[in-house]
Amino acid sequence: MQTAKVKMQDIVSSAKEKVKEGTAKTQGKAGEATARTHGDKEMAKQETKAKKAQAAADKHQEKAEHRADAAAGRHGTTTRVPLTGHHGTTGAVDPAYPSTGTGTYPASEKYI
Repeated sequence: MQTAKVKMQDIVSSAKEKVKEGTAKTQGKAGEATARTHGDKEMAKQETKAKKAQAAADKHQEKAEHRADAAAGRHGTTTRVPLTGHHGTTGAVDPAYPSTGTGTYPASEKYI
């Protein structure tokens, strides 16, 4: 399952791609409008296609990097440390409660 952080990074990458595509489209239309020959118009169209393809490739590259970073354990994830003993205790004995094994409860004597 993806983490929320990876999903947000993917959304940002998609937004960047849309901005780049829009910029390429606008520049392509401007290039076509200022082109004087048919060859110039065709070149402007090809440049627009190339810029859109580059934007899509950049998005996929960024998404792959996000997955690699998440798999490597980066981006704020913590390393899990196994608990020791029962319920996270380290097994050290509290001197106020020695384990004598006699069945008596020293806490009851201490607080009475």
